[in-house]
Amino acid sequence: MERIIEEIREDLSRRIAVAADRLADRTLAEDPAYAALLGRAELRERIHDTLRQAVEGLLRSCRGLPVELADARAVGALRAEQGLPLASLLRTHRRGGRLLWQSLTEAVTAHDRAALPRLLPAASVLWDVVDRTADAMTESYRRAEAAHGDRDRERRAALLDVLLDGADGPSAAAEAAAAQLGLPERGRFTVVVLAAEVSGTPSRTPSGIPSAAPTAAVPPAPAGGSGAASAPRVLWRFRADGEVGLVELGHHPLESVRDLLAPLGVRAGVGPVVGAPAELARAHRLAALALRTAPESEGPRTALLDERLPAALVAAEAELAGRLRQVVLGPVLALPVEDRRTLLTTLGTWLACQGSTTDAAQRLYCHRNTVSNRLRRVEQLTGRSLSDPRHVVELALAHSAVLQRVEAEPVTRPAAPGPRTARSSRTPGGTARRSPRRPA
Repeated sequence: MERIIEEIREDLSRRIAVAADRLADRTLAEDPAYAALLGRAELRERIHDTLRQAVEGLLRSCRGLPVELADARAVGALRAEQGLPLASLLRTHRRGGRLLWQSLTEAVTAHDRAALPRLLPAASVLWDVVDRTADAMTESYRRAEAAHGDRDRERRAALLDVLLDGADGPSAAAEAAAAQLGLPERGRFTVVVLAAEVSGTPSRTPSGIPSAAPTAAVPPAPAGGSGAASAPRVLWRFRADGEVGLVELGHHPLESVRDLLAPLGVRAGVGPVVGAPAELARAHRLAALALRTAPESEGPRTALLDERLPAALVAAEAELAGRLRQVVLGPVLALPVEDRRTLLTTLGTWLACQGSTTDAAQRLYCHRNTVSNRLRRVEQLTGRSLSDPRHVVELALAHSAVLQRVEAEPVTRPAAPGPRTARSSRTPGGTARRSPRRPA
């Protein structure tokens, strides 16, 4: 076989040159990716080199030598860096293999038709060479693509850090970062902060990817409709202390962020709407503050800062919050653990039910008189009346301060109804007490 190829080498070289011309023209006509990347002369030269190297690979294989794959790996890495789709690269490569075999058979036929049967064993050898070079290109392409992706993620993360952690107000750095991320100079933006993993289950971004996934622009699946136009654009920044999302709201209301995160079962804080990328650092700080108003004991929820401003005031002033806890709820906090939990849970539920003892009783799976008795005890211990709006505000803020205190034992969430104890389900002596009036 080697002797046959050597005898037709000159004719084969001419035919390979023609094949390279044909394949370059076809590729540019049918593949927009190649047409946008390379000119005809460069593409034709690359194809010609590949065909000649395939002939050399065929000869080396016939001699029992390994196929040289360095050039194939270099081409794969180069095309990955240039952004050419892998499918385009492999399609043109395999078309080249078919044209090479056609050129071989035509050259042998023209030289000595009787020698054509002796060429047939070369078919499997040639396709083995084509497959090996294709595999080498693919491996190198994917390796380069992964490295490029890592660099891109690092660059994007650095740009997001400039916007999320920078100083307030316009700056050249913020303007440059926004431009490179494709953000408009004016618009409607906010920031969402997801709680870091606590219980062993990784937090998840709206696209459903785990927290170790790359930083990316992810248009989450909307509640209705389809496509990125139906949901805000989100740029995620993954950190050890939680995930941060820069949200380009566009025409969507701020509440759409809650709808976006609701199916994920995570705790999240959402900052206010801002009008320019230069204001995102402030939105980030306020989103983190909003998250602190949603303690883990209350379960998954999305806290919008503008809906939780009183609790945010408490969260923003740690020293004052500590004093508020002690002055307002100190006697309650001094109780044994079970009593403390019961009273704090009842107070929090009553506040969440807008002062309705009946609704609080339904949530707590107990009689309304039981709720009344517990609230009466809170009033006695704190010296504050739940019928005085000023006292209700103090108790609500102090209760928020207790929930936000990391060191404090978490307040238990209402459990499903079970066997009731005499202590939690009955009014002393069977008497009914008047429930506290709702605050005006």
